[in-house]
Amino acid sequence: MFAVITVSVVLIAHCVLLNTNAPRSISYFIFSISPFLLIWLVYTVLRFGTYHGTGLGEEEWGYQDKSKGELSVL
Repeated sequence: MFAVITVSVVLIAHCVLLNTNAPRSISYFIFSISPFLLIWLVYTVLRFGTYHGTGLGEEEWGYQDKSKGELSVL
């Protein structure tokens, strides 16, 4: 959760700096480190993220919000 909040705050700060009369060097710096922040965010979510939904059964392979009677083959 810390990674998501941090990257979101940096993104919002970057957008605010671009739309104000702030020095462009700060915006350029944030832009230059953004790929590393995104890689860190993706790594953190994939490594430590957990799924809290229901798992699929033995023969289930798709849509959890539809019952088997609602699914149709085209």
